[in-house]
Amino acid sequence: MGERTRLTLLYGGLLVLAGALLTGVVYALVQEGLYSSISMAITTATPARRLADLPSAFPTAFPSAQPASPGPVPPGTLPAETLAITRTVSDAAESAALERLLTVSVTVLAVYAVLSIALAWWMAGRVLRPVAVITETARRLSGENLHERIALTGPPGELKGLADTFDGMLGRMERLVSAQQRFAANAAHELRTPVAVQRAAAEIGLAHDPSPERVARIRSKLIEVADDSERIIEGLLLLAASDQGLRERRPVAVHEVARKAVDAVAGEAARRGVGVSVRGGPLTVDGDPVLLDRLIHNLVVNGVRHNLPEGGGGRVEVRTGPDGVEVTNTGPQVPSDTVPLLFEPFRRLTARAHAPGEGAGLGLSIVESIARAHGATATATPNEEGGGLTVRVRFG
Repeated sequence: MGERTRLTLLYGGLLVLAGALLTGVVYALVQEGLYSSISMAITTATPARRLADLPSAFPTAFPSAQPASPGPVPPGTLPAETLAITRTVSDAAESAALERLLTVSVTVLAVYAVLSIALAWWMAGRVLRPVAVITETARRLSGENLHERIALTGPPGELKGLADTFDGMLGRMERLVSAQQRFAANAAHELRTPVAVQRAAAEIGLAHDPSPERVARIRSKLIEVADDSERIIEGLLLLAASDQGLRERRPVAVHEVARKAVDAVAGEAARRGVGVSVRGGPLTVDGDPVLLDRLIHNLVVNGVRHNLPEGGGGRVEVRTGPDGVEVTNTGPQVPSDTVPLLFEPFRRLTARAHAPGEGAGLGLSIVESIARAHGATATATPNEEGGGLTVRVRFG
């Protein structure tokens, strides 16, 4: 049995029940006062003297009735025979009226029931039409047409809200599927490049010059490429782990983690000529200490590596406080429309050059994933003066 049939039976049954109750109440109320109304109408329309003359006209119906005295009847009194005649006429009129009322009521109720079922069927179809549209859209959707929307028109209501929520869900699914497709394509590209370099170095690099010096250079290159591949795989694993949520929670002093991260990159910052400072108040967050350490580390490393050229006086400022962490760095100007893309995996402001120490483009995507796992938000804003970015992680 379909939902439309169930709704039809429900609506139709309620309407028929309401009609039957109304008919029964009307019948009971009419029956309650009908006799007295008919009696009053008879005695009012027919004078008492004329009623007293009626027994002579009905000798068979009233054999014991005697002709009434031709004298006047005192006001407010009626003979017993007159009362019997009034009662008989009232009973007959009441029975005929009630029988007629019952016949008309049952006929009207039957017609009303048929119309109620038809109206309920139409109403159920109108109510379920948006559900049918949603069902048909969901059945038709696939990975190739996630751009389609229900776009249900009509006044605000529960079904309109359901359709709008479904459209919002489709939008999120479309973004996730697109991001997953880009991620898979970028990951395949990033991992294919070091494998190709390794193969070329092994097959071509030593083919014509197997001297010890040549072997040492190829060995160094292979180790460098292997380290690069290992960083990419480690970043992918960390990204997957943070996307799965937190396995443990405990208080973490984020301001202490920030100081340790700055100390860890001090050597690389010095080689690049970038000054790194950390300041601010204490910040304690319930979360995974390993993931939070990676979040702060990625922010600081990004600030150091994507900065001004060596000797350009670049700087990185790390601030902690009750609201979260903020990392500001100098560097090239960042267009505002490209900032949201930097949080996607393997997205960079400039094309990758595969230089030593260059990241894989997973830093900010890992930051956003870890922040999301801790119920926080990660945002970035281009700096108007000095270039670079200001990345903020706000913990709720």
